[in-house]
Amino acid sequence: MTPLTADEYRTLIDRALEGAVDANTTEPDLRRLFTPSSHRLALAPDVTVVKGARGTGKTYWAKALTDPRLREIAAASYLMPKLRRVEIATGFAADRRADAAYPTKRVIARLMRDDEFDAVDFWFTVVLMALQVPEIAAIGDWPGRMSWVRDNPEALDDALQEADSTAHNDGMTRVLLFDALDHLHKDRTQADKLVSGLLEVALELRLTTTALRAKIFIRPDMYDSAPKKFADASKLTANTAELTWLRENLYGLFFHQLGNYDGPGAAEFRAATSMTGSWRDEGEGRFIAPTDVIADQTRQEAVFVDIAGPYMGTDRRKGLTYTWVPNHLQDGNEEVSPRTWLYSLREAAVVSAERYAGHEYALHYDAIRASLHGAARIRVEELTEDIAWAVAAVEKLEGGEVPMEPSLVIAYWDQGGLSAALQDLAKDNAQDGQEDDGGSGPRKPADLFAVLEELIDIGVLTRRLTTGAIDLPDVYRLYFNIGRRGGVSRKKS
Repeated sequence: MTPLTADEYRTLIDRALEGAVDANTTEPDLRRLFTPSSHRLALAPDVTVVKGARGTGKTYWAKALTDPRLREIAAASYLMPKLRRVEIATGFAADRRADAAYPTKRVIARLMRDDEFDAVDFWFTVVLMALQVPEIAAIGDWPGRMSWVRDNPEALDDALQEADSTAHNDGMTRVLLFDALDHLHKDRTQADKLVSGLLEVALELRLTTTALRAKIFIRPDMYDSAPKKFADASKLTANTAELTWLRENLYGLFFHQLGNYDGPGAAEFRAATSMTGSWRDEGEGRFIAPTDVIADQTRQEAVFVDIAGPYMGTDRRKGLTYTWVPNHLQDGNEEVSPRTWLYSLREAAVVSAERYAGHEYALHYDAIRASLHGAARIRVEELTEDIAWAVAAVEKLEGGEVPMEPSLVIAYWDQGGLSAALQDLAKDNAQDGQEDDGGSGPRKPADLFAVLEELIDIGVLTRRLTTGAIDLPDVYRLYFNIGRRGGVSRKKS
């Protein structure tokens, strides 16, 4: 088979990644589903808490687990036969259907108002709805359902035990999925209270039943922030997994998308990367790469060098392409969003075709640099959807240059009226009650030093170990037009 030319590689990357970068509208599918080794534990039915930063795949897996065919792929890939014996129901998600087992955010806000109902009662009501318990399903409104749960503790226990016995006798585990908890409530205190209630209910299911399990996809800072003042709360920590993307996982994802494209070039790419073994044909157009292509950095670097060349310039002084790209896309917690990763590579292919068509490799190093600006926009869009207050805080630093002393950061925020802006943002969103709202606010909006620490915790800002100065990862800095000596150049207006 004839090797791909640089131009054919660009076309393959452009088309194979076209849908993969649009995470908001693209559902997980059989061909593109990639199973990174680091995500195995997160899918185990008995793991209750799955922590992952924005864009690491929480919603992707929450959706994939509801599809029996995709669950079968995960069960086979991870050698996890228990995934074949689960029944999945969704207890909370951002894209709510009319027949969902949980109310809208607007209804949740009303239910939690005036502390009439308890968060634990709320989540037990959702659990019973997800389990389709007739007594609850027969009640027509959420206040009535919650009143039933609050006033009938024995009936609640009986309903759970009956559902547990039925699932156990059938040899099944009923797993309830909870995702998009950033959108539970605009007020951070109320959001923390709801998450705390959910964790308590999830732990009780784990400790008192054999076949009922909750799986909670949650941002690490939300998990840490939620009070855990209930019995045996420490057992949750031992029952937690994290969604992370190691460098080899990111390259494995990229190569998997190229090899599973259903158009020209994919077969040639599979042939070109089959030096140590062939891609395994799993049917219906799905192929699995040889192990070294998805898990061995030395082999991956050789494959990527065929696509992008070895250096980010004419020689090694500008860095190696294999490490440069993920290093410049990571946030302060060294996390790379798979969506920005794929976007950056596709954009580099498009720019290379437009400006460097005669280059010997498919991706020109200056096109890779240029692609970071678009990737930064994607990353900030992701951040805005869930942590809008963080975007508002970093915007106040526009025109500055990092690294900067913490006192200077506070001065920028003071002059820009950040505390008032954050409180107005929370107040406006609470009043309009929009479903798509940008998540809950910071824990202490009036305390700018606390805001600074929270931004560091979630990886939007970093603190240099040697000087204590505050820095901003390129994947955010470029979007906000903030300078750095020696960094990737800002886009000229």
